Amino acid sequence: MEKAEVLNAFFASVFTGKSLSHTAQVTEGRDWENAEPPTVGEDQVREYLRNLKVHESMGPDKMHLWVLREVADEVARPLSIIFEKSWQSGEVPTDWKRGNITPIFKKGKKEDPGNYGPVSLTSVPGKIMEQTLLETMLRHMENKEVIGDSQHGYTKGKSCLTNLVAFYDGVTASVDKGRVTDIIYLALCKAFDTVPHDILVSKLERHGFDGWTTWWIRNWLDDRTQRLVVNGSMPEWRTVTSGVPQGSVLGSALFNIFVDDMDSGIECTLSKFADDTKLCGGVNTLEGRDAIQRDLDRLERWACANCMKFNKAKCKDLEVLIDEKLNMSQQCALAAQKANRVLGCIKNSGTSRSREVILPLYSALVRPHLEYCIQLWGPQYKRERHGAVGESPEEGHEADQRAGAPLL
Repeated sequence: MEKAEVLNAFFASVFTGKSLSHTAQVTEGRDWENAEPPTVGEDQVREYLRNLKVHESMGPDKMHLWVLREVADEVARPLSIIFEKSWQSGEVPTDWKRGNITPIFKKGKKEDPGNYGPVSLTSVPGKIMEQTLLETMLRHMENKEVIGDSQHGYTKGKSCLTNLVAFYDGVTASVDKGRVTDIIYLALCKAFDTVPHDILVSKLERHGFDGWTTWWIRNWLDDRTQRLVVNGSMPEWRTVTSGVPQGSVLGSALFNIFVDDMDSGIECTLSKFADDTKLCGGVNTLEGRDAIQRDLDRLERWACANCMKFNKAKCKDLEVLIDEKLNMSQQCALAAQKANRVLGCIKNSGTSRSREVILPLYSALVRPHLEYCIQLWGPQYKRERHGAVGESPEEGHEADQRAGAPLL
């Protein structure tokens, strides 16, 4: 209980209040109510219920996913009625606005609560309602091109790999032309937890989302509560005054909408993966240096206007290490180190050495470390290619120099 209380207090401490400079207009006029209201089909809800992953955890309302899947035919109609009425009225049941928080350790000292991230377990019926809204929102986002090309996180057809390959393709092209190039890595502090609700809703309105959806999301974000769960211990509920719930269906899409205008007015190259941002520009001329400084000033003004802060201590690029010469040797060594550690654990923990046992363990636990974004950083030198027969690392290094191996 003591651990739960400490983490509960910390996660609540990062919340921000309402912004004084933004006021959502969705509550005024409501002319959109004269348009055709949204509907929720029974077959649509039944399909969601039948595809529930029963191994996932329940929310605070204790509705088990296996039970909901088994009774899909019986509850699809009443749930579709509830969802439709909720969407049209903007009323959100209290159970859908509660979350049991599971703390996920990231890295660093385990006794520091700042090294944990909150993942919210919410109501399963509430998540199905979110999925219904999300489908409508994604269609609007695609038709109106709401999310810019610079965003690769939580975006269909994009990933960490597309972010890295697209960005460093431009960087290497600039370096090949002899330009001195600077890359600045930026990350927002507690980004998902500090999104001001009123600013987010005003951006939904600006992008033309229908009034019912915007109204529902506004009420879904208001008066949320959460509590930490550690080994069954649950402290009191705490009010959530900012942020989009991590672990919710709508959270990632709402966050992408919130940070989309970060690009506004940027002169250099900006690339985003959710809250991780890279800024790149040529600095071999005074004009180039001034341009990248102006962009940094713009980003700082954006952060202040949106009640956000940049984390000045974070500078790793999506877990891939690239040095100032665009060399990937450090990344190769790190991937090999991680893989060898896992191999050591398998060797020390497993009693069987049969192919049927080792191969699935290797595929599931070792290969992901060796293959993550390898299309970008794949070993370029012989000394980095493990298993080169008859060559020592020194011989491999000499062969690389003779061959004039390229950086990328």
